[in-house]
Amino acid sequence: MKESSEQERRLGDLERELTLLSRHFIASRGPRIGQSLDRSAYVLLTRLETGEPLTLKELAHTFQADVSTINRQVSAMLRQGLVERIPDPAGGVARRFRPTPSGLERLEADRAISRAGAARLIEAAGWTEEKTQQFLTLMVEFNHGIEQLEGPA
Repeated sequence: MKESSEQERRLGDLERELTLLSRHFIASRGPRIGQSLDRSAYVLLTRLETGEPLTLKELAHTFQADVSTINRQVSAMLRQGLVERIPDPAGGVARRFRPTPSGLERLEADRAISRAGAARLIEAAGWTEEKTQQFLTLMVEFNHGIEQLEGPA
């Protein structure tokens, strides 16, 4: 019984710390001054820049969201010129989406603001490069484990 209560305490601590990390990271970016992308566009562009163009269904699967939600988000991104619709190179009927040069440029500009926020957090924590690298290594390992549980990312 003791082991179970210790595990519960640890999981409670982890949940709280992850919540705080998320809040601190978002807050570290400061007001959205200078940022041009909303959160959904930022996340979708981050995924689309890493590989081949994806369909709405593939994006919905990746983000575990309804196709209708992804469709609304991608439609807004199309109107803003952040992504473009292209035919399936394999000849399928579904259209695929990829970032436009403008979308990638705006993503990089917002990402620079986000990186500056992360740098402020690391500096505030007083971490060395070694400790920062350890944290990064653990976060990568943690995220890969989650991807194994949830399926392809």
